[in-house]
Amino acid sequence: MVHELAEYERAPDQCHLTVEQLASALFGPAPALFGHVAVDEQDEPIGFALWFLNFSTWAGVHGIYLEDLYVRPAARGSGAGRLLLATLAEICVRRGYRRLEWWMIDWNPAAGFYASIGAQQMSEWVPYRLSGDALHALAGQATTAGTRTGDRPGRVPDRGDEA
Repeated sequence: MVHELAEYERAPDQCHLTVEQLASALFGPAPALFGHVAVDEQDEPIGFALWFLNFSTWAGVHGIYLEDLYVRPAARGSGAGRLLLATLAEICVRRGYRRLEWWMIDWNPAAGFYASIGAQQMSEWVPYRLSGDALHALAGQATTAGTRTGDRPGRVPDRGDEA
């Protein structure tokens, strides 16, 4: 379904996710990605939500960042998307998280649905992305700047480096 989502978002050539990568991210030794699958009456998958934790330094607590929400076209309007979002909202409330956040492509007709459940569009924050050559160029500066971050006293190890 992730590849179906990429096709829906007009970017199928940008989706390189494999079954093995998804399984490792969700079920590996230290999963940092979580997911829920919506199924129909025949137990067939009709939608999914993939998410991970973020953290608000101002609120001092975690929140959920919804990376992807997708409901297959034939199941749209069935309540599957609302149920997936309600499940994430329930996790937030139960765990004391203060936010459930996501991004949406500006042409997506789901904007009306999101507004109907009380979601507010964030207009004052501008998303940035560092990837590809620019990401590698900046990463190279971490060692060429003469500072080895791993040797600083008090540094909290990045557990992701061990995975």
